[in-house]
Amino acid sequence: MTVPGAKTRKVACPICGKAAEYSPANSWRPFCSERCKLIDLGQWASERYRIAVEEPDEGAPEDLRE
Repeated sequence: MTVPGAKTRKVACPICGKAAEYSPANSWRPFCSERCKLIDLGQWASERYRIAVEEPDEGAPEDLRE
């Protein structure tokens, strides 16, 4: 629900950097457009975004290797 006269919050689009309205009125938030949202999805699908994982040492106790 939007409050009349309330200031609209703007954030930078994570893909292109343009200002994007961060509210329910923007169905692509936090992105500025459907294009930027799909670019981000493609980067996840192609594994360009990764979370680093530290592998346990071979000499570590068995319960720490899981």
